[in-house]
Amino acid sequence: MKKQTIKEVLKDYKKVLHHDITVYGWVRSFRANRFIALNDGSTINNLQIVVDFENFDEAIIKNISTASSLKVVGEVVESQGAGQSVEIIAKKIIVLGDNFTEELQSTILQPKKHSLEKLREQAHLRFRTNLFGAVFRVRHAVSFAVHSFFNQNQFFYINTPVITGADAEGAGEMFGVTNFDLNNMPKTEEGEIDFAQDFFGKKTNLTVSGQLEGETAAMGLGRIYTFGPTFRAENSNTTRHLAEFWMIEPEVAFNNLEDNIDLAEDFLKYVIQYVLDNCKDDLEFLDNRFAEEQKTKPEKERAKEGLIEKLQNVVAKRFKRVSYTEAIEILLNSKENKKGKFAYPVESWGTDLQSEHERYLVEKHFESPVVLFDYPKEIKAFYMKLNDDNKTVAAMDVLFPGIGEIIGGSEREARLDVLKQKMADMHVDEHELWWYLDTRKFGSVPHAGFGLGLERLVLFVTGMTNIRDVIPFPRTPKSAEF
Repeated sequence: MKKQTIKEVLKDYKKVLHHDITVYGWVRSFRANRFIALNDGSTINNLQIVVDFENFDEAIIKNISTASSLKVVGEVVESQGAGQSVEIIAKKIIVLGDNFTEELQSTILQPKKHSLEKLREQAHLRFRTNLFGAVFRVRHAVSFAVHSFFNQNQFFYINTPVITGADAEGAGEMFGVTNFDLNNMPKTEEGEIDFAQDFFGKKTNLTVSGQLEGETAAMGLGRIYTFGPTFRAENSNTTRHLAEFWMIEPEVAFNNLEDNIDLAEDFLKYVIQYVLDNCKDDLEFLDNRFAEEQKTKPEKERAKEGLIEKLQNVVAKRFKRVSYTEAIEILLNSKENKKGKFAYPVESWGTDLQSEHERYLVEKHFESPVVLFDYPKEIKAFYMKLNDDNKTVAAMDVLFPGIGEIIGGSEREARLDVLKQKMADMHVDEHELWWYLDTRKFGSVPHAGFGLGLERLVLFVTGMTNIRDVIPFPRTPKSAEF
């Protein structure tokens, strides 16, 4: 007999009504030695198992408690009680895994409310809670939708290297990779570490982006995307930073900045709509949680709309497209700026916008997602196309409510001479990126792309507020547990 998940049983119960079936799962609760709430992770909903304890060995009944794992054989019947459409009258129960009751008391599996901090400390168990079951099922749906969108639009999935000698961002905050004995590292005559003797024969790092390698693939395949882990050695303990996270980075030959903005908007709306269509139960649970959380905040800080309503509005509204210059004028003249309410005052054109500025534009001024474009060249990366004004680059950021920047991208600089000059101005080593420059020598074309951090999108879609709660095992400063 094919094993059925609880999700399948609840969805198509009419097919198995009055039939014996076998289900597996973990006990969420066991009431009155009669009613077991069984969950197997396939859905947020439990399946009720009705036990006639007179028909079962007392030893089996005693072994059934919260967190026990069971195999249950029984008849599917229409439920007589409220809260579920069907239940199973148990005919056979096998306890697959007992729990250690004394140790269970100190875990998050006990049916009581735990703080998110406590749940983080037991990340190996938090998948079994309703909250994190919902979060990680949604994360799966987002990831699946990413691949689905690009496949439907004739993009090719490219795996770019995790170990690299290139720094795409020029930030320098990279994790080094070495095969040296750290207690006995070879040195040059000048006293520097001699990376020529290392495994790769040069200094290498964990990647911060697959973009540069992705561009080379786009020059032959036309439309590509990467989707993989990236790393930042930024010593930051905020709710928005991780040392290891997942990035989605499309690159498209023959696209300009406007094409890039269109792609970003279409992509985000597709993924969010997919979640709305396929994660109804989990979203309803997260929406209720979001509403309860809002009640604990001061009224002026509460969200204007619920989680599901927010997602529906993002899909329905056209993103507002605003130049950086126009955005600066709005911010300079805002009451918040004039009254000193911004932690980082906006003083002039050229200011690098902070999250508070981005959220002001999205949440208060425009009340819709915003795409900012044409940023000052000094605050953007070397590979972004220089505009004709020689002051700005063809960059774009997509800003979302509650998040700020969710996508950053640009049209890439396709002109070899301009690119080389920008690299020199920003002290980017030409010799390290000789292969990148080659793509501008042999049939260079306009092309564009962007980067989206998966966790930021999952944060937005689930209504969670700490990025450590939307990745299974967060990596942060002084924390590499599990």
